[in-house]
Amino acid sequence: MNKIPFEQETQNLKARKFLMWLFIVSSSMMFAALTSGYIVYTAESANRGIKIILPNAFMYSTGLILLSSLTMHLAYSSAKKLQFDKQKIYLVLTVLLGIAFFYAQVKSWSILFNMGVPFSFNPNASQSFIYVFTGMHLLHIFIGICMLLYTLLGKLNNIPQVRNLFRLEVSSLFWHFIDILWIYLYVFLLLNQ
Repeated sequence: MNKIPFEQETQNLKARKFLMWLFIVSSSMMFAALTSGYIVYTAESANRGIKIILPNAFMYSTGLILLSSLTMHLAYSSAKKLQFDKQKIYLVLTVLLGIAFFYAQVKSWSILFNMGVPFSFNPNASQSFIYVFTGMHLLHIFIGICMLLYTLLGKLNNIPQVRNLFRLEVSSLFWHFIDILWIYLYVFLLLNQ
């Protein structure tokens, strides 16, 4: 098996990181299009707003994802300081907080449905945008959790430090992005309720 020279491996990692940035930019554009679509849709008629009170589960999930960003930062900092046991603990905490966020969002859907806000195109499809926004975000959360598990698995298998840091950096970048994205969506929904 041929071993890749360090310089070439570093270049390969930079290219992969660039791909993550492209994914983040394209995801940002998609959410900008979704929120713009909501604004255009509700501008047609004054009575088409969401007109519901958002469940408290959204607020709790916001706290969970903010806390998970802190634990993700601590995992990355621990890896840079070669404190691998702490890195593993913080990664596990981040995954658990991500799963708790996922659960809180699904619980929010249940609450919305019980409030009489189904996913529907008639008579008021603007309320269905809540499900679209949060559903697309949950897809990103699922991807983020998979990335975190892949990073954790690599560390458990004692991959080289350069790859460990790369995986952590890319996972951290994506995780912080979905944190910021959720804050944007939550504030957007609050302002339009």
